[in-house]
This record gives sequence, C-alpha cells and structure tokens, in this order.
Amino acid sequence: MNWIEADWPAPAHVHAVTTLRTGGVSEGGYASLNPAAHVGDRQEDVFENRNRIKHDLRLPAEPVWLRQVHGSRVIKADRVNGVEEADASYSDRAGIVCVVLTADCLPLVFTNAAGSIIATAHAGWRGLAAGVIERTIEAMGSRDLLVWLGPAIGPERFEVGSEVRRVFLNKSPDFAVAFKESRGEKWLADIYQLARITLRQQGVERIFGGNYCTVMEAERFYSYRRDGETGRMATLIWRD
Repeated sequence: MNWIEADWPAPAHVHAVTTLRTGGVSEGGYASLNPAAHVGDRQEDVFENRNRIKHDLRLPAEPVWLRQVHGSRVIKADRVNGVEEADASYSDRAGIVCVVLTADCLPLVFTNAAGSIIATAHAGWRGLAAGVIERTIEAMGSRDLLVWLGPAIGPERFEVGSEVRRVFLNKSPDFAVAFKESRGEKWLADIYQLARITLRQQGVERIFGGNYCTVMEAERFYSYRRDGETGRMATLIWRD
C-alpha cells in the first residue's frame, strides 16, 4: 500500500489515510506520488497521481483540494466552489473527501464519537499559532472528538528561532515543554506536542498518532526542510 491508515479507534465508516511518496509517476525531487499542483511538478503527472490516489483508495468523490496559506481559515468542504484558500475543512455529509497537503507540517484528522462529522487541518507552526486547531474544533461544534496526528517533522529535526518559541509562550506557558534548547538562539520544537497541548486546552483528550519524522524517513515521506524542491503527501478523511 502507498499510504498509512490512521491508527485510531474511529467508527468503522470513517476512513483516514496519509499517502506515501511511492506509487506515482512524478520524477526527480517529486518522485513519485506527488498530488500537489503548486510545487513546480508537471501538471499532467500531478493529475495522474491524483487519479491513482482516488482509484486506489476507492474514494467516493474527488477530494476537496485547498490553497493552503499557513493560516487558520476553516471551510465546509461540501460548500466549496473551485479551490478555496483555507488550511482546514470539515463536513457532516457522507461521500465528501476532506484533504490537506504536507511535507513536514502536521496534518490532523478529526471525527466525533458518532462519526457524523469529520475534518482535516494543515498545521505548521504558523497555523498552530494562528489557531487552526481551535477554529477547526469550533467549526465542528463538538469537543467530544477523536484526533489523529499524521506524519510531520520530528522533534529532533525541527529547529526554530527563539522568536517562534516566544510566539507560543505568549499564547500560554503550557507550551514551554514543547521546546528544547539546541544551539545559540535556536530551539528544537516538538510540533506533535504543540498540537497535543492545544487540543487538550480545547478539552480534547483522545489524541492518537504523532510518531513519525518526515525528515528522517526519506524513502516514505516528502520533506521540504530536507530537500527543498519536493512533493507533498495527502492526508484525507471521508465517511460512508
């Protein structure tokens, strides 16, 4: 399989996966299953990769692709007309496929206990600081949620400046535990921990995943920090 299935106790009619970089037609730094149309890859290869993802996962519809901007806007996926600028989407309808693209940033998928509403969010540090998780939970209208943290940059590879740490500490001192001193004015940030703290602040306790490193696992994952010119993984969620 050219994807990872979310390891979480969601209802059986809810499906969530992250694609790997294998199984597609793109070449060079984009090799091979790159579904991102904005990174410089050949458009015909991107669309073939998207078709393969749709076919192999037996998706019920074309995913609702977003134009991601490291912000906090959340949209209702079944109301989208074209490609909208947002970093998260949700749906309470069957057959709608929510998707985000990442290559080091953190993808999250959400569902409630009944599996009647789903969401996915793209969260780099800017999106986390801007409140993309909080806005997604607000849009879903429930805190009785299960959340899976998909593949992102690991805590030993995500070096940031002291200004990034200050942004989070200004939000809450709770975030201090997610940073470890590195060298000079640099810190190692744990993006998984930043997300977990945010989720728990919102009353969400059932949090799963968060045990990959996109930088270190070059055979499986794209990584912008590692390679610069590269593709993206797609994290998708839908329900029957």
